[in-house]
Amino acid sequence: MGKLEDGQRPVELLQELIRFDTTNPPGNEAPCIEYLEGLLRSGGLCTTRIEREPGRPNLVARLPGAGRSPALLFCGHVDVVPTDPKAWTHPPFAGVIADGYVWGRGALDMKGGVAMMVSAALRAANAGAVPDGDLVLALVADEESGGVCGARFLVEERPDLLDGVRYAIGEFGGFPLRIQGRAFAMIQVAEKAPLPVDVVIRGPAGHGARPLRGGAMAKLGRILQRFESHRLPVHVTSITRRMVETMADDLPGPSRVALRQVLRPALTDRVLACLGETGRTFEPLFRNTANPTIVRGGDRLNVIPGEIHLGLDARLLPGFGSEDLLSELHPILRSDGEARITADVAPAVEPDLGLLDLLGRLLAERIPNAVPVPYLLPGSTDGRHLARLGIQSYGFTPLDLPPGVSFFSSIHAADERVPTHAIEFGTDVLFDLIRRYAAPKRSGAAASRRV
Repeated sequence: MGKLEDGQRPVELLQELIRFDTTNPPGNEAPCIEYLEGLLRSGGLCTTRIEREPGRPNLVARLPGAGRSPALLFCGHVDVVPTDPKAWTHPPFAGVIADGYVWGRGALDMKGGVAMMVSAALRAANAGAVPDGDLVLALVADEESGGVCGARFLVEERPDLLDGVRYAIGEFGGFPLRIQGRAFAMIQVAEKAPLPVDVVIRGPAGHGARPLRGGAMAKLGRILQRFESHRLPVHVTSITRRMVETMADDLPGPSRVALRQVLRPALTDRVLACLGETGRTFEPLFRNTANPTIVRGGDRLNVIPGEIHLGLDARLLPGFGSEDLLSELHPILRSDGEARITADVAPAVEPDLGLLDLLGRLLAERIPNAVPVPYLLPGSTDGRHLARLGIQSYGFTPLDLPPGVSFFSSIHAADERVPTHAIEFGTDVLFDLIRRYAAPKRSGAAASRRV
């Protein structure tokens, strides 16, 4: 069991969390969760541990508030994606500090966020702070594989542990995006919906020694070539429109006019190309995406397969469903493959932006001239499970990253790392959030409407 003082030092806590190998699969989150439970209990928080599968527990802790506002949830996952140690400068599970960074798998996604959340909660408990509403921490397993053993299990089987929660703080957001010397504090208020797609490709089978034309392999090749050259249509959702307009209003005249052109579908891709790395970050906010990630077919070297399955990782903008995606995939698949969708897409809801102003102020007070900007996350988080309980999630793991450091470039990649000062910064912001939290009246923005 760790000491309270250990948990209040977020950089050291992050190092300890990285040293737990929670690669998913298989996860093995239990030792990490047990360590965090010891810290939180020693800090005076009440904890509950639940699990769907042995060795994969979830931890919920609560710091009582004054009861004047709904509860505020800090939600973070402790599992991480697999990695190849040979590709790293420093071992991925050593928690090394070098060159001003903490290196390791999960430093950003999202043990860094968990370290900040836990440290801020312990600091609040130690200071005797009484938040306006209860502070709830949900430290969960299995986010990287869909949350079946984690947030989804918590929402479906023990929603009582989240009673009274209206807002949740989770991944990703609260980091500055710098354009022409301006710092835009990106705060996630919505996310794209994941949709697995299985494309079945059929053709004549045969002996591997006999040349065959027009088979499933040839069709697969044609489909992959079209994915390389063909983009799905541009759509502008209201959240992305608000993001662009907020940023444009703070840029000099010519840049303001140029950036606004990205909202014109006929010009979107040209403007994004001119924005370089920022444009590559923004591109998935303007279209549904479907990336080929898995190919299955053939089990013998001397047999030409008659059926191949191509797995697509599709991500849908708010307000779009599976039928919309199938229609947009048709020019790529044509008659070469048949797309099958077995999962449902949860209906989009208007985000409650009631906490956005407070989150923006917390960042603007610390990042000179920072402009808070709501944005749509191109990926997905455990927030989609929490939404089933009516909980509005904000991607807000605040990190004051230096110019030239891209938040997304090292997530799920080798040499994942985070500046030590950024972890201290984020902990201070979250501690202030706990102290200053008071739920406002409900407000919203129609993120689900198409433009």
